[in-house]
Order: sequence, then structure tokens, then C-alpha cells
Amino acid sequence: MRVFPRAGRRTRITALALLGCLPGLVAVLVPVLCARGADRPVAVHLAAPAAASPATGFRAPRPPIVPRSAWLNAAVGRTQPPPRYDDRVVAVFVHHTASPNGYSCAQVPEIIRRLYTGQTGDRAWDDIGYNFLVDRCGTIYEGRAGGADRAVTGAHTQGFNHRTAGIAALGTFTAGVPVPRAMADSIAAVAAWKLGLAGVDPRGSARLVSSNGHSRYREGTVVALPALAGHQDGYMTNCPGAALVARLPEIRETAARLQGRGAQAGTPLRTLMETPPPTSLGPPAKVSTGTP
Repeated sequence: MRVFPRAGRRTRITALALLGCLPGLVAVLVPVLCARGADRPVAVHLAAPAAASPATGFRAPRPPIVPRSAWLNAAVGRTQPPPRYDDRVVAVFVHHTASPNGYSCAQVPEIIRRLYTGQTGDRAWDDIGYNFLVDRCGTIYEGRAGGADRAVTGAHTQGFNHRTAGIAALGTFTAGVPVPRAMADSIAAVAAWKLGLAGVDPRGSARLVSSNGHSRYREGTVVALPALAGHQDGYMTNCPGAALVARLPEIRETAARLQGRGAQAGTPLRTLMETPPPTSLGPPAKVSTGTP
């Protein structure tokens, strides 16, 4: 699915991009527009929180997302199996890609292509595992096929791919590595939007069912995990790195603010995942163990 800014905002966002290719949430367009732009850190201005109403609950605005077609060109195209879907997304897992940090943001489409090639080639996965990827400039990219707006079953967190979305930070964020503000804010924006569609508070927890014994929990175990979790919460790994893990509380608060929620911490979702997802959904065609 190709996702571009709404018609009412397109002229304003395009003008900003052409004047400086501003990264972050206020001006995200197909990367070719920024190919000649400077890679300078700038302030990222998050969208105003969504106004809560009885009809919509606490829903955040949909952030600008660069479509999959911007990085998946004919040179690396391959036959894709049909995407798989869940009924909703009740948790998100944050990852890092364990790749170099010193990239230009104009290079990101090529970096994502290489990740895709490695996962579908060497690892023989059916597609890139992450639903979304975020670069250090705060640009959000659609990853796995099936539509950014839908609850696409990913291949990012062994045992917990159902009813979750995977958001990958491009880079390596071990202890002491700075996490760019634009990147953290964009992760919060994606999480706030996806979780808000199911009425989930990013500061709360969700009950998930482990689909196999390769996760931290035996197959069939019902476990309460953070609604905005790190990869290591569900799988034995250091991902998303100590530096990014340390930023997760702040990212949760930012996501809650974008949903229009107050200061009170979220409460556990006690009944949302009491039973396993419908068996007809099945696991992804290629089960992943996620990134290191």
C-alpha cells in the first residue's frame, strides 16, 4: 500500500522537503527528494496529540510513512507469498538492526534493500521481518508487505509475531551509543498510531501467547508483556541494545501523549489476549529468530 500525506497537507510538506529535506515527522517523502539534501540534525516536531472522543478513544495521528516501493526496486524484487494478517495489533516490539550507525539518511533505501536481501536470501525468510524501519533522521519506512495500515503478521520476535508489530531502529544501540531524538520520536509516533487503533495504552501491558518454545516462554504460555516492548522482552537477545532499552520509558510516555492520554500510567490489559489467536491464521511462512 502506498501511503502519502493527505491531500490537504501535501503542498505544505512537499515545500518543506524541497527547501531542506527536513527529516523527522514533519516532512517525510520518498527518499529521492532528499538525495541532495544536507544530513544535518534538526528539531523534530511531533504532531499534536489526537483529541479523544467516545467514538475514537485515544488514537494518535498516523505519521508519514515512506512506502515499501521506495526501497524495493526491480533489482531485488522477488515473488512474495501472500501476506498474513491478525485481527489487530496490541503490542509493538522495538529492535535495532545491528548495522553501522554512520550512514547518510540518503543511503537508507539501499541499507533496507541489503537487509531484505540478507533475510530473504541467506536466511530464506519470506520477506523482511520488520513491519517498520526508522532511520536516524526520523524517517519511517514501511517494511513487510501487506499494508502499513493493516495488522500484518511479521517475523521479528520469535514466539510473539501474532497481534504485534516490529519497529526496527537502523543502527546498533549498545550501551553508551546515542539514540537520535528524531529516531526515538518517530518510534513513539508509529507505536502510538498502531496501538491506538486497538485502544492500547503504550505504557500498559498486553497479554500475549507464545506460539513456540524458541521464545523466552514455552509454547502456549500466556504472558503479560509491555505493550511497547523491547525485543529482549520476548526473546533471549540483547536487541534492541542497552542504549535504546534505556530510552523505552521515555518513548512510551511520548507515545501516550500522542494518543492524548494524561500522566497516569497505563493499566494492564487483563482480557485482551486471554486466548491464543485463531488457529486459521497460522505462523508466518518463514519463522524468524529476529536480529541479534
